Amino acid sequence: MPEMIAPKVLNFASILDDTTRRQAAEISSLPFIHPHVALMPDAHAGKGSAVGTVIPTVDAVIPAAVGVDIGCGMIGVATSIGRNDLDGFDLADLRRRVESTIPLSPGNYNETVRFPHTQARIAELEESASDNDVDLSHSPKWREQLGSLGGGNHFIELCEQVGSGDTGTIWLFLHSGSRGVGNKIAQKHIRVAQDRCRREHIGLPHPDLAYLDSGTAEFDDYIRELRWAQRFAFENRAEMMDRFISVFDVWLGDNGFRTPESIEVRRINCHHNYTENVEIADKAVWLTRKGAIDASAGTYGLIPGSMGTRSYVVRGRGNEPGLFSAPHGAGRRFSRTKAKKLFTLDDLAEAMKGIEYRHGREWIDEIPAAYKPIDQIMDDARDLVEVEAVLTQLLNVKGT
Repeated sequence: MPEMIAPKVLNFASILDDTTRRQAAEISSLPFIHPHVALMPDAHAGKGSAVGTVIPTVDAVIPAAVGVDIGCGMIGVATSIGRNDLDGFDLADLRRRVESTIPLSPGNYNETVRFPHTQARIAELEESASDNDVDLSHSPKWREQLGSLGGGNHFIELCEQVGSGDTGTIWLFLHSGSRGVGNKIAQKHIRVAQDRCRREHIGLPHPDLAYLDSGTAEFDDYIRELRWAQRFAFENRAEMMDRFISVFDVWLGDNGFRTPESIEVRRINCHHNYTENVEIADKAVWLTRKGAIDASAGTYGLIPGSMGTRSYVVRGRGNEPGLFSAPHGAGRRFSRTKAKKLFTLDDLAEAMKGIEYRHGREWIDEIPAAYKPIDQIMDDARDLVEVEAVLTQLLNVKGT
């Protein structure tokens, strides 16, 4: 059961460190929080505010709480392909094909715009930027960034549905956000908020809790550009997924499998770093989900585990005390620096046994043991979401 751990902090996490508690208490002390902040089961310390925090604010938004990867989230596609259809196929070959089609790692972009669906998405984003006066002069290569993954905990996976339901169904799964252009947009408005709070001598528990008030030009500028970045992130995931499906289709055919007319059966695309205007507890608020998904009643979402563990397709229960939200993943237990000291390449290989992935020391800090146990996260989230499907990994692709 959730507990109030501070006057305006409702906690759903059974595993919680002191820094996360402090950060939640700090953000909840701001005068425009209503009715409380909610710590999701995967909550862990972040920059200024904890990741896994849901923050409802009246007439204000905190740009750093939304974060620098605006619109980061998940996309999953259930396919018409079953696990048995892949027997004897070379998953390493599929991994290499994916890696050659989707740019990986920070700073790696598309060299050319080669697909019609990419061109259509760029045209839509160009029109939106023009119509909404979005300044993209800081990111001249934003078009080349569309359809690229990034690094860290961003990933591409081939998964199998297990347990009840459509057991054996193959899912294509992907985690990414708004790339460099979203980062530049976020950093610009974080600086604006901090400058404004300094100029007006507004006391803050932490500089990264600097905020913008509605009704000001600075607020309006941020919301316009934030919404564009959220759309870019959504389309970035959709673009990569379209490429993944195409690569998967060709790979199946090259292995002699006659693919069905339509591989894609169902698609879920959801943010977990964003803000939106909603009504909660009889007030209009800006609801910022910093590492959390929308779990309004009946809303479908995706909660990935760490590499090598299970992931979940869920449906929201509409839990009002939980601010209609749910966790966005496993949540880090150890920092990347500490994980590299605690674990070895052999530890990673053992954790990834039976899963096709790119071996290397670069991914030791992504080992499952560096994260909270996903099964515990999901148990803590039982009042927030209903599990519809459980997925296990067959293939994992990550940047560095």
